[in-house]
Amino acid sequence: MITFFAALALLLAGYLVYSRLVEHIFGPDDRPTPAVALADGVDFVEMPTWKVFLIQLLNIAGTGPIFGALMGAVFGPVVFLWIVFGSILGGAVHDYCTGMISCRMGGASVSEIVGKYLGGGMKQVMRVFSVVLLVLVGTVFVTSPAALLAMLTPEALSAPFWVAVILLYYLLATLLPIDKLIGRIYPVFGIVLIVMVLGIGGGILLQEYQLPELVLANLHPAGKPIWPYMFITVACGAVSGFHATQSPMMARCLKREKDGRRVFYGAMITEGVIALIWAAAGVAFYGSTGGLQAALAAMGQSGVVYDISTKLLGVAGGALAVVGVVACPITSGDTAFRSARLTLADWFHIDQGRIGRRLLLTMPLLAAGALLTQLNFDVVWRYFSWANQTLAMIALWAAAVYLRSSCGRAQSLLAAVPAAFMSAVCSTYILMADEGLKLPQSIAYPAGIAFALGCAAIFALRVWRKKEEAVR
Repeated sequence: MITFFAALALLLAGYLVYSRLVEHIFGPDDRPTPAVALADGVDFVEMPTWKVFLIQLLNIAGTGPIFGALMGAVFGPVVFLWIVFGSILGGAVHDYCTGMISCRMGGASVSEIVGKYLGGGMKQVMRVFSVVLLVLVGTVFVTSPAALLAMLTPEALSAPFWVAVILLYYLLATLLPIDKLIGRIYPVFGIVLIVMVLGIGGGILLQEYQLPELVLANLHPAGKPIWPYMFITVACGAVSGFHATQSPMMARCLKREKDGRRVFYGAMITEGVIALIWAAAGVAFYGSTGGLQAALAAMGQSGVVYDISTKLLGVAGGALAVVGVVACPITSGDTAFRSARLTLADWFHIDQGRIGRRLLLTMPLLAAGALLTQLNFDVVWRYFSWANQTLAMIALWAAAVYLRSSCGRAQSLLAAVPAAFMSAVCSTYILMADEGLKLPQSIAYPAGIAFALGCAAIFALRVWRKKEEAVR
């Protein structure tokens, strides 16, 4: 229990202290935000800060910090360290920088940010990469809630039926002005998500379950190595590239730049708290990492969430669990497709003021998502997980270059250090994983470290060249 409360306190301290350092370095000012300067009534719409925060939280959360935290907790309490320090030093910095840089670039999508700071070649790569990732996210968040809804409703309402219903909702959410549908229902579901998590945390504590204390040993029942698998598995509860596609969308709705710390950094820390509670609850409820692993194998992530919720909180818990594993992923899937539309619009310079032009981009995206729902869910998820963290790595390097050019060399380390760390994680994973090259640790580990050092060297060389240019 000491470990849990210490981790919770560190997350709170991270927001109260480290976020102010990040904000001070970036230097938000009183210039008009895109919501004010470029208001179009569709995507650039000024909204209250509290509402933008809840929309951002639901955009980036979904079931990510729940499912990922449960799967990460199988490695043992060491996952607490990644959730805490990953959120404070990596994920929240990543989200804040991408959101604020987007503000400075008129609400530009992540591919345009990367293109400006990492070059035209990377822009083209990121345009394709981010659209593919967003379609994968949308697909993942169609199939999982559709499967659960099929289990909870009459037999006639099959999974394909619910897939069609969810895709229809996605069509509306992608096309309509952001304040007409998303701006109205997201705050409600955001509050429900927070209540659900507080209920789970309270239930574990009040019913005197034994919360795990920190040990650095690998407690994974199958012995799967912590590095790099745990860092890829937790993802949304610590660092997630998907957030880089969502923060620019909310950058188009901010009233003031100075609200960015609460919206971007604050939402990520809140997501870290959600992940921390579910990681602790999973091991405490089933008694061990082996018990949690067996439950995940038998019931799947949705089943485990439902099992814990109903047994801790009764009927109310069951209702909250349904919202958690149905509404939350849907409210990430719709904004995934919306972000994909905006990325394509930025790419091909297609004005989105007219609904016909929005429909032109939306229909092919939803059609691709519908086709991908026919693939094995586990396969789609594994590729999404790696692509997600790779996007975070690239976005962090772009943020490091921005900070170097706008703030200074020392300040750029704020993003460069987590960028190098994520470079090692992503490269090692794809070298080792079954969906990658399946290389042994003896090769993958040093190769991953070498790749990260290479990225850091390229960044340092870029910094040195800019210094030389400035001297001349």
